[in-house]
Amino acid sequence: MKVIVSGGAGFIGSHLVDALISKGMEVHILDNLVSGQKEYVNPQAHMYVVDIGSEEARKIIMEVRPDAVFHLAAQADVGKSVLYPRYDADINIIGTINMLEACHKAKVKKFIFASTSAVYGNLNRELLSEDEVTIPASYYGLSKLTAESYIRLFYELYRQPYTILRYANVYGPRQMAKGEGGVVAVFFDRIKKGGSINVHGDGKQTRDFIYVKDIVSANLAALTYGNQETIQISTSQKTSINEILSLISDIHGISVARGFTAAREGDIKHSCLCNKKAQHHLNWKPIYNIEDGLKETYAFNIKAESNVNEAKSND
Repeated sequence: MKVIVSGGAGFIGSHLVDALISKGMEVHILDNLVSGQKEYVNPQAHMYVVDIGSEEARKIIMEVRPDAVFHLAAQADVGKSVLYPRYDADINIIGTINMLEACHKAKVKKFIFASTSAVYGNLNRELLSEDEVTIPASYYGLSKLTAESYIRLFYELYRQPYTILRYANVYGPRQMAKGEGGVVAVFFDRIKKGGSINVHGDGKQTRDFIYVKDIVSANLAALTYGNQETIQISTSQKTSINEILSLISDIHGISVARGFTAAREGDIKHSCLCNKKAQHHLNWKPIYNIEDGLKETYAFNIKAESNVNEAKSND
């Protein structure tokens, strides 16, 4: 099977590329490397440094004619979306439309889209289902929701098959230490640098934290299942930011100093997603609990830091 992964040099995308290649697939990556990292690119993948909204990206899809496209490339910073809504829309809406048009012309058999729990906004629900009303609290959530609508309409008008996956808060190795979604990476980065951790708000806000390897397995399942469905990929377990800090302190073996700052514009207070539909329609469920995922992430960061220090000593 031949596939394209947009954002394949990024945090989630690079893990997905590794998994696809391990299954013997021919993988092509579209990534402008704004947030992606060359060192994360699997050497067996075909790499194209392009913007997803460009004519060049369209031509690559037309030339490769993949069986499936995993569209993960996005502007995923909530704060940046609030400051620069046009920039956010150019990437998340216009970029997605460009990919869809090329996929339709190339007769791609499946378009798999990485969406987000941010589409729901600040709904006061204990556990969110896919049928909830969507009232985004940030331009990021709005742009991803709009992209979803284009995907569904492309199916209605052109019969372009798709699966939309709404991710909970993803964490794991290779995640950049920035943005709301990267809170675990931010905390590990502060520990590495020996500083205290600043928490936006009171730390009681909760998230449904899901390990990146579980996200990858859901994407693989979407190759076969979930046709024309919008499906949440989550653990259905809520964890507060303060609880994450306590778990990280336990893993690190040293109490982590913390301070509290004002909550940010566009941030959501609570978010937890029901994954029953994923279990039924994708034949998927998460394997990692929060403790095991954090331990693997911590071990990766310790190893990465050791490699950096070793390289410096050899210079």
